[in-house]
Amino acid sequence: MSPRPLSSCAIQVAPADNVAVVREELPAGTEVQTESGEVVRLSDAVPPGHRFALRDIPQNDLVRQYGEAIGTSLGIGQGDWIRHANMSNEVPVVRVLDEDALPGPTEVLPAEGLATFDGFLRADGRSGTRNWVVVIPASMCASHEAQQIATAAEFTLWSRERYPNVDGVVALPHNKGCGTPDGDNVELVLRTLSAFATHPNVGAVLFLELGCEKTRESMLRDYLGKLDVLGADGARVSDKAAAWIGIQQAGGTRATIEQGLQQVEQLLEHANQAQRQPRPLSELVLGVECGGSDGFSGLSANPSLGFASDLVVRHGGSVILSEVPEFCGAEHLLAQRSRSAEVGREVYELVDWYKRHAARFGAELGQNPSPGNIEGGLLNITIKSLGAIAKGGTTRVEATLGYAQTLQRRGLNLMQGPGYDQESVPGMVASGANVAAFTTGRGTTIGNAIVPVIKIASNSDIYQRMVSDLDLSAGGVIDGEETIPEVGRRIFEYLQQVASAEIQSKAELNGHREFQIWATDLVSL
Repeated sequence: MSPRPLSSCAIQVAPADNVAVVREELPAGTEVQTESGEVVRLSDAVPPGHRFALRDIPQNDLVRQYGEAIGTSLGIGQGDWIRHANMSNEVPVVRVLDEDALPGPTEVLPAEGLATFDGFLRADGRSGTRNWVVVIPASMCASHEAQQIATAAEFTLWSRERYPNVDGVVALPHNKGCGTPDGDNVELVLRTLSAFATHPNVGAVLFLELGCEKTRESMLRDYLGKLDVLGADGARVSDKAAAWIGIQQAGGTRATIEQGLQQVEQLLEHANQAQRQPRPLSELVLGVECGGSDGFSGLSANPSLGFASDLVVRHGGSVILSEVPEFCGAEHLLAQRSRSAEVGREVYELVDWYKRHAARFGAELGQNPSPGNIEGGLLNITIKSLGAIAKGGTTRVEATLGYAQTLQRRGLNLMQGPGYDQESVPGMVASGANVAAFTTGRGTTIGNAIVPVIKIASNSDIYQRMVSDLDLSAGGVIDGEETIPEVGRRIFEYLQQVASAEIQSKAELNGHREFQIWATDLVSL
């Protein structure tokens, strides 16, 4: 049997790589012919998404993928399956920052070539992709009542026929605010809740408090006042109608729910006055996420989303990339793409801060890949990070942000935050993301309370098995049927359609409304 061409069964990402990632499981003994004509015989069966050595990699030599070091050989022969038994996770620490080589400004398309979407123009000049009435509990102690009010309101008050311009009533139950350590934890809760209240995807807000928590109504009012979004009467959040209820003052759970439903009915009337209108794509803020990743994520879904991210930026929009643990081992690539040396140093500090944070809890960033990640081919944090940062595209890094900190500069921004999806996505939303795109290789289902989340599969198999949860597939890249730019353009066009509510994301259709706040007791964020 003739050897199989390498391109038909595996992917060599960069010319300098000494490994290739297999598209499908290859049995031991399979012969593969490289582009140079060399024949490689596999000494092991290699699972899909995993790697084999294109040539001998002597002990202590670096193993390379993406043109970067991903580990150190413990003695690897040509054709060997790369795994923990023959590759350590050790890689050189690279902290270069060549100030003379920093990129210039990202080129934005001329005005006549800029795309648009249909969104909700808010008083602060931002544009929403959705229009929600949101019930915000100040703490865990008001979260039950908030959920009850939102659920009852959607069943008894709201309907698309009655309120065509409102997407529904949603609560933000969480487990913070009472017993929360003083300092930055309180600041983070107030910052996140206030950001959701003032978010352009929100048309009206009902706040609930128990009455004795740390993050009670008075503190929320003060925080919103500092943001200059409360009117003189203290009853409005920017252009949004707002109401406040204290559970202790109202007389308990049942009385609070009754009062809450009365308030929500008025808030629905207010929110329904907003109407969609054409908005420039420069008002789109895309949050990018990955979860349940596999060995194909960094080869198909992530770079395809990165291509779409570049298009968003070149149309004048913004992209937020977070999950800082998944910068580790690739942070030098982001730092060298920064707007200035100062921003480059901030990129390194994002990772260093997280390392210190993890150490406080007896953890290391190298422990980040989950068992599912490893089984899918992501053997260590370096491999995962090199593929994960591709979601942000290739444009210049304009700024870094604290968790839930408001976006200030258009273009690509990096936000401090965890790799835990249910806390990472809300942080990007709080920073201003009005749409999110989420890549996955092994399948994931979560969404967000107020922002549509688009799911992109890295391979055709998981897309077919979870088509009711996944919006798009980048599996054609792995199958050799599509290119990254082709998939990237599909994602970009889909983003426009979802932002305009021409279609709903699968997460929305399935009722996914996840929300959680990432809080830490460290001194600085």
